[in-house]
Amino acid sequence: MREAMYCHAEAFAAKDVRQAEHLIRCDLCPRACLLANGQIGFCKGRKVINGVLYAINYAQCVAIAMDPIEKKPLYHYNPGTQIVSLGPNDCNLDCSFCQNWQISQHESPTETIGIEELEAIVRANNPPQVAFTYSEPTMWYEYIYDLAAFAPDIQIVLVTNGYLNEKPWKQMMSLVKAVNIDLKAFTDEFYQTQCSGHLEPVKRNIRIAFEAGVLVEITTLLIPGLNDKKTEIDALAAFIAKIDAEIPLHISAYHPCNRLQIQATTDKEVLAACDIAAHHLQHVYAGNVYLPKYSQKSK
Repeated sequence: MREAMYCHAEAFAAKDVRQAEHLIRCDLCPRACLLANGQIGFCKGRKVINGVLYAINYAQCVAIAMDPIEKKPLYHYNPGTQIVSLGPNDCNLDCSFCQNWQISQHESPTETIGIEELEAIVRANNPPQVAFTYSEPTMWYEYIYDLAAFAPDIQIVLVTNGYLNEKPWKQMMSLVKAVNIDLKAFTDEFYQTQCSGHLEPVKRNIRIAFEAGVLVEITTLLIPGLNDKKTEIDALAAFIAKIDAEIPLHISAYHPCNRLQIQATTDKEVLAACDIAAHHLQHVYAGNVYLPKYSQKSK
């Protein structure tokens, strides 16, 4: 464990002063979990112990692998290289369609990989780069922060939902080289009903990442009937283009997973969405289906 960053104590006013207790407010993400002693946050990675908030997921790794960087997906950062990829057993959203729900939404076996061990693993690769990915890496905030402090020359990449409060997000953006942010839809209704979250923090954080000089790529999972309206895809792409039309957008096909079991997205639907987005953006990719017009090789 490691003491958590971004939190503060709040006094809970009880009718009987003998029942009063101090609660801890987590300030890492917009959920702002208010936790009593012994309680664990929504993300499953933070717990109050003896009045102190700890990152109980610190260095606890649910999966580690060597991947092509394009698998993140990142097509415009060190293309053609391999990257060490690992992630924690947690998430601060609850997406009905989560493609990695076994490790993001449920307790899974983990192994401890300390900072020094991780540095050695990453330095064995050329270039020395690491992707925090698979579930929600920003809930591993302290672990990533400590690696960056211990080995500042290692290139850090995040594959993230971008659902973090502004201050910690800005600090994190000073530590990383590239991010792929999952922009799940372009309506707050979708974020509320399908993810138990909100859209605006993600939009804000995309802007912040770009303005911080981080290489930004965006991924959207296209779900029939939920986030695939032409007007919504057009608005999503226009929003990205307003920041910079050179930001790559990956549009991926949904497959039934977790609690959502509606029909899978067809190649034709992905193609139509890519065509709409391409009116605004210079780099549009079909994420997990082969469409010659929008494949990586065609660019």
